[in-house]
Amino acid sequence: MASLKLLVSLPIICNVIYLLLPSTTIACDPSGTLVCNGRSYPQFTCSPPVASYTSAKLTLNDFSQGGEGGDRSECDNQFHDNNELVVALSTGWYDGGSRCGRMIVISASSATTGRSVAAKVVDECDSEHAGLPPCGNNVVDGSEGVWNALGLNKDLGVVDVSWIMAE
Repeated sequence: MASLKLLVSLPIICNVIYLLLPSTTIACDPSGTLVCNGRSYPQFTCSPPVASYTSAKLTLNDFSQGGEGGDRSECDNQFHDNNELVVALSTGWYDGGSRCGRMIVISASSATTGRSVAAKVVDECDSEHAGLPPCGNNVVDGSEGVWNALGLNKDLGVVDVSWIMAE
């Protein structure tokens, strides 16, 4: 039996195209497509399974008021200073808020710096992303503080990392 995923459209610049997917889908397939500024992006309600050292893409987010992150963080209804060690997780990893306030350890690959840092989950990196393209299903969206602690060049924009639950 199929079910329709109801999503809220983003303001003017983005339109959602809905897909019918079986409610029993186990694979992490796109749940729809978001069209922003004429480009199509897949939307996900799932993420790859969490394992020890789950592979991810680290992206840069501004969690401060007026920053590109948009609204207050979902977990604590707060804005966060860019020096704080905070992250937003892709929808599936965010898991309906079950990881809110919990710490994860993010590790940069040895090809970059090989450093690790603990950061607090404060938000979901999803399709409602301040008019920006939606997050993929394997994103850890980190603050500037996370990038600095890992010694990464923020100009790269996206870096391969791995993460685990700290607890």
